[in-house]
This record gives sequence, C-alpha cells and structure tokens, in this order.
Amino acid sequence: MPETFNLTTIAILIVVLYLLASIKILAEYERGVIFRLGRVLPQPKGPGVILVFAPIDRMVRMSLRVETLEVPSQDVITRDNVTVKVNAVIYFRVIEPIRAVVEVANYLYATSQLAQTTLRSVLGEVELDELLGQREKLNVRLQSVLDQHTGPWGVKVAMVEVKQVDLADQMIRAIAKQAEAERERRAKIIHADGEYLAAEKLAMAAEVIQQQPAAIQLRYLQTLVEIGVEKNTTVVFPIPVDIFTSVKLALDRSSSEKKGT
Repeated sequence: MPETFNLTTIAILIVVLYLLASIKILAEYERGVIFRLGRVLPQPKGPGVILVFAPIDRMVRMSLRVETLEVPSQDVITRDNVTVKVNAVIYFRVIEPIRAVVEVANYLYATSQLAQTTLRSVLGEVELDELLGQREKLNVRLQSVLDQHTGPWGVKVAMVEVKQVDLADQMIRAIAKQAEAERERRAKIIHADGEYLAAEKLAMAAEVIQQQPAAIQLRYLQTLVEIGVEKNTTVVFPIPVDIFTSVKLALDRSSSEKKGT
C-alpha cells in the first residue's frame, strides 16, 4: 500500500507540475500562435491565461504593438542624375499574427529589406526638386507600395517618413546659387511692379492737377510745411509757381513782336 500511495502521489505531482508548466500568460498587446502537432490553429490565443500542452503544442508569441524600423542611408540616383543619400523611418504593426508566422520566416528582417529596395526604386523615379519639395507626397507613395507588399504577411505599414536627404557639397552650392538667383529675380520683378504702379499714380495725379491748376500750388505749400518741420539750416525762398507762367507769356509775346517787326 505505501508503494502504491507513493506512486499515486508522484503521478499527481507530475500532472500538477505539467499543468502549471502549461499555463502561459499573454499581455494585452500579445497573441499566441499555437501549432498543435505541427498544424496551426485557426485562431490565435490571448490575451490572458492560456494553456499550451507541450510537446503537443508549440506557441509563438506575436506583439501587436506598433514597431519602429529605421531604414539605413541608401544611395539613390534621382531621375535627373543626382546622387543623394536618403534614410527613412517606418511605422508598422502586425494585424494578422498567423500570417506573420506562417507566410514569412522573419517579418522584421523581410520588412527591413523590402523598405530599403522600395526606397531606392521609388525615389529613383523622381527629380531632386520633387524629392526636396514634395516630401509628403513621396511618403504616401512609399507607404502605399510597402503596405501592398507586406499585406500578405499580415503586416500593416502605418506610416513612412523620409528623415534626411544628404547632398554633395557641389550640389549644395549649386542649389544656393539657384535660390539666390530666384530671389534676385523676384526682387527685380517687385521693383518693376512698384515703378509701374508709381508711374500710374503719377499719371493720375497729373490729370487731376491739369484739371485743377490750384492743386499744384497746394502741393507746393505742403512740401514747404514738410521741409519746415525738420530742424535744419535749409533756407527756403518760396516763389509762386504762377510767376513762371507769366515769364513764359512775356517771352512769347516779345518773340512774336520781334517777328512782326
């Protein structure tokens, strides 16, 4: 009897230890892909407490949190034959744990390699100006291409951001010259527009003065007031503008009399 009791106790103890070892706890962001006798179960387990009966069952833990992957700098030749170094960062997450385990050996490594090749191929189809000035458009295009290829793996690419574009020193100087020339062009255009508007306003003022001759006298007096406000040693002798008209009429009259004689 004692031997039978001891064997029963040992068997119960082994069963209890086996059940305790079979208990697995999965966090809220984790799922367990179970392979039972080599065949994957239709639905992943978790979160919470689950039972994995080894060696019949084998569990692969998968995280559903957003992963951040930095793409190393890639040498890219743009469509206008400019060599640049571009790096990027990718945000993605596993949405189908079973596919991420069954369809690809290592989804992190596969996504990294796919991101590098996609970065070179997509950015190689655009010109340098588009790469520098239309970053958002290129980010959306990269995200779309990557998401299309990683979808069968159960991976969802949420966002792609081109972080840095490194240019050669010669290209940086050329871009600086181009920007300086563009600024000079805009300055000349603005200056010309200002001259044109000023000429129009002066022409309008001349028409008003022609209709109202007294306006030129008022403007003359206003100019004297503006000069007198300043504390300076300028001496101003006001001369009526009409005197020039009288002198002109007298000269014309004298010249006509001379011709008559």
